[in-house]
Amino acid sequence: MTSIAPGTGPTAPPPTRTSLALTAAALAVPVIGLVMLVARPALDLQWEHQPTHFWLVLAVGAINAALAWVVGAAARLRRDARLVLVSLSFLSAAGFLALHALATPGVLLAESNTGFALATPAGLTLASVFAAWSSLDLDGERGARVVRLAPWLVGGVLALMLLWGAVSLLRLGPLDAAAPPERTTVPFAILAAVGLACYVFAVVRYLRMPRHAASPLPLAFAAAFTLLAEAEIAVVVGRNWHLSWWEWHVLMLAAFVIIAVAAQRSWREERWAGLYTRDTAAGERDVSVLFADLAGFTRFSETHEPAEVTAMLNTYFGDAIPPLVERFGGRVDRLIGDAVMAVFETDAGSGASHAHRAAGAALALQQATGAVAAAHPDWPRFRVGVNSGVANVGVLGTGGGRTYTVIGDTVNVASRIEHRAPVGGVAIAAGTRERLGSAAITEPLGALEVAGREAPVETHLLVGLAGS
Repeated sequence: MTSIAPGTGPTAPPPTRTSLALTAAALAVPVIGLVMLVARPALDLQWEHQPTHFWLVLAVGAINAALAWVVGAAARLRRDARLVLVSLSFLSAAGFLALHALATPGVLLAESNTGFALATPAGLTLASVFAAWSSLDLDGERGARVVRLAPWLVGGVLALMLLWGAVSLLRLGPLDAAAPPERTTVPFAILAAVGLACYVFAVVRYLRMPRHAASPLPLAFAAAFTLLAEAEIAVVVGRNWHLSWWEWHVLMLAAFVIIAVAAQRSWREERWAGLYTRDTAAGERDVSVLFADLAGFTRFSETHEPAEVTAMLNTYFGDAIPPLVERFGGRVDRLIGDAVMAVFETDAGSGASHAHRAAGAALALQQATGAVAAAHPDWPRFRVGVNSGVANVGVLGTGGGRTYTVIGDTVNVASRIEHRAPVGGVAIAAGTRERLGSAAITEPLGALEVAGREAPVETHLLVGLAGS
């Protein structure tokens, strides 16, 4: 299969001059319209309708919140720095837009005040900082640092939003003015200038990212950031409740709808792969791989009805194995017939190494499935193998055939030593045994010849883990 790592996968054909011209024209229309409204105030009609304002802003905030949630979930699953920052950008915009919605007269207060009026430009500017940050090269230690800081960044954004809301309600400090400042004053101008610069930077960087036929996301983000940059301008020059003021609300809605539609049109498998950093899309990592296979599955399938076979597999693969793997900080990579493959990577939030967690999961798996098999004596039992080492981790395939997996010698050896384990037991390779150190209670299983490898693999039966 073909990897779709940045710069290595099937790229989209270069856009034609006509399509580029049409796209540029479409993105320029809001600016042209805004210039006309500012230059000719008579065209800048007034329409004050508070319910429309409330629901419009709330809808934009809801779209942002949904995007923040799904991108954040993907960021945690793949430990991708760019997705972490993109989700923070959505979160910042969503939270401050919710505060701005509450500024609608008659919703929370009789009239708007400084804090709530400044919430939108403040949220847009904070979101622009994360957008610009997400466009940088985030491979290696730089990206790993972002992933480690992710919980603190999320907590900081949430705390800032709560603090802003409280200070706005209490009218404390710089937000104590009852009447909102004019939009052309210094606070609005500073926030808009910073946001505009960050969004322009992000647009340029996202346009330079490799484009893939399977993912329109980089181009969609570039278009959305362009609209948000234009919204930053409209926030400053728009007159309250006039068309120029409504324009930046509509621009924000359009920007985030573009991203939502682009994500929805992407293949559901690895939907956000077009934004992955190079390390996430195709990078080498130190991992532990667990293989578990049912011994005697073929005989069981031959002598039982298909419904019974299905019930047995669902019990093992649905109820017993995934919760155990997740409890030990791993992820089920794939199910292969009657076998399961799980991967354990370095986790900054865990004090245990991935080898220790994989070994613990293997022992717990045998204990849990053994209890299930005890209630069903004719059910087959698992053999489990664990190996640790360097593997290539990333996205394989194209279109709807994409999957996120690990490949390499470490994986091949793990699948081979699983056959050396006794039924109901756990076999580990020498590499895993060395990483476990004195914690491992083992018995030798001897050397295993692996087809295609020059040297045999030393294997051990894992009896237990000291201190577990």
